[in-house]
Amino acid sequence: MQTTTLSARPNRPAASATTAIGIYGSAGRMGRAIADAIESAGATLAGGVDAGEDPSPIAKLADVMVDFSTPSAIEAHLAAARAAGTAIVIGTTGLSPQHQSLIDAAAADIAVLQTGNTSLGVTLLNILVRDAAARLGADWDIEIVEMHHRHKVDAPSGTALLLGEAAAKGRGTTLAELRVDSRAGLVGARSEGTLGFASVRGGSVIGDHSVIFAGEGERIELNHRADDRSIFARGAVQAAIWLAGQPAGRYRMGDVLGL
Repeated sequence: MQTTTLSARPNRPAASATTAIGIYGSAGRMGRAIADAIESAGATLAGGVDAGEDPSPIAKLADVMVDFSTPSAIEAHLAAARAAGTAIVIGTTGLSPQHQSLIDAAAADIAVLQTGNTSLGVTLLNILVRDAAARLGADWDIEIVEMHHRHKVDAPSGTALLLGEAAAKGRGTTLAELRVDSRAGLVGARSEGTLGFASVRGGSVIGDHSVIFAGEGERIELNHRADDRSIFARGAVQAAIWLAGQPAGRYRMGDVLGL
């Protein structure tokens, strides 16, 4: 990808359209889409870094980094951003509890926004799921079904887990307390209050998510279907421009939209 080389990180107004944005994972599909979205937003592309490259120089040049790389690179990327005092948006999925602890630690020094999905539509869906779960009793079963392309390596998807966390929050508990990942064989009847996940893989599907609230004699389904990968890139750039003006702390996509 073609990058802009900056000699030093200039002092810019908080959250301005001239924010310098760097990309971790720049050669991937999302990285290329983010570069296009940066140009469309009128922001500045500070440069890109990929596997095997030193993440520190770009972090020093950028006002904010956007990371859509791999879980194995998160620790080094956080360390580089933290050392440079640079905010970071993390859209990488498949993160472990250890990764989340590293993000919490980094957020003590820099602004960090970590999310399983940067789509503005999914951000709103997250709020709807939380509110529905809060208003419907435990006798309404919750199931989350997601489908992605054949190349996706993690399951359930980060978006599915994000929606599951929203549902659990609406129920006043945690996803760890409710989560059921698979049902195969004679597993018995469904336990009340649990939250099930089903993952489907095939073709070139960018991302379909359905949250099903199933009651006695009726169902409510909340759906989101991604038709173009650019929606995630646009959301990530909007989040990056917003995050560049924020103090140290941990943020979510809902904060970007004031939700």
